[in-house]
Amino acid sequence: MRRREIIHLNVADFAAAVEETLDRSLRGRPLIVAPVGSARALVYDMSEEAYREGVRKGMPLGQATRRCRAGRILPPRPDRYQQAMKAFLKEASSYSPLVETRGEGHLFLDATGTGRLFGGPQDVAWRIRNSCRRELGFEPSWSVAPNKLLAKVATRVVKPIGEYIVPAGNERAFLAPLPVALLPGLTPADSARLRELNILRVGQLAVLSAAQLAIPFGRRAARLYDLARGIDPSPVLPDRQSRPVLEFVHSFEEDTNEEKEVLAALYGLVEQAGSALRRRGLTARRVGLRLAYADCRQVVRQATSKVGSASDSALFGLA
Repeated sequence: MRRREIIHLNVADFAAAVEETLDRSLRGRPLIVAPVGSARALVYDMSEEAYREGVRKGMPLGQATRRCRAGRILPPRPDRYQQAMKAFLKEASSYSPLVETRGEGHLFLDATGTGRLFGGPQDVAWRIRNSCRRELGFEPSWSVAPNKLLAKVATRVVKPIGEYIVPAGNERAFLAPLPVALLPGLTPADSARLRELNILRVGQLAVLSAAQLAIPFGRRAARLYDLARGIDPSPVLPDRQSRPVLEFVHSFEEDTNEEKEVLAALYGLVEQAGSALRRRGLTARRVGLRLAYADCRQVVRQATSKVGSASDSALFGLA
C-alpha cells in the first residue's frame, strides 16, 4: 500500500482572521466576534490576543468582556467567512482533487502521488500558505503527516502559525509527550474520565491495551486505542462526497430553566434545520444537541434514526 501524505491547513481563529483582513487596524488588538445586543450572546470567535486574555469560543459575551475589557466587539458575518473559505479552498484545489473542508479555516489535502507534478507535500503546503498570505491576507499553519488525525494534531501543536512534519513510522513517538487534550474527537465524558485516571499525556494512554481501556471507557475504548496510536484510515473526502453538517444556535436573552421556553427555542432550531435540509434536497439521520449553562458547563447529546428525514416533527422527536 502506498504511504499517504496528508496536508492539514489551519487558519486559527478564522472569523477573526477574516475580519482583520477586511480592517487592518484590528491586527494586533484583542478582537471578539459575537452577536451584539443580547446579554446571553455567545462568543463566535476571537483573535489570538483575546484568547490570551481568557476569551474562549462559546463563552457568554458578558464573561468575555469582563476578561478582556479592551476587546473590540464585532458581530459575526457568516457570508463573508463563507466567501473566504471558498477562496481558501480554491487555492488548495490547484494541487489535488482530494481537498476536504472541516469547519471554518480547516482544510485537508491528500498529496499522495502528486510529487512529480508539484514536488513534495511540504513544498505544496508552503506554496499554499504563501499564496493565501499574498492573495487572501491570512496565513494558515500547515502540517504533513501519514493520516488526517496526525496532521490535525500537528497543526494544533504549532498554533497559531507554524509548520510541522510527522514522518511515517514516527506516529507514537510524536504523540507520546503531548497532552491528551490535543487529541481530536474526545468527548467531555472521555476527558473527565481521563482526568479521574490521572492520564494527562498521550503516551500514558497508549500503554493501555484495548481490553484495559474497555473497563473505564466501554464502547469508546476502541476509538481511544486508535487515537493514542495515531491510527486513522479515513480518506480525504471532497465536499461533494462528505456528509454536510448543519449547525444552528439559539441564545436566550436571560437565563432560564423553564421547560416550555427551552422546548420552544429547540423547535425554532429544528424548523431552521428542516427548512435548510428541504432546500438542499437532503435528509438527516442524526441530531446533536449542545446545552451551555450559565456556569459555562456544557452537555452534549445525540440521537440517530434508522431512516433519514427532513420533517420538522421527526427531527424534533430526535432532538
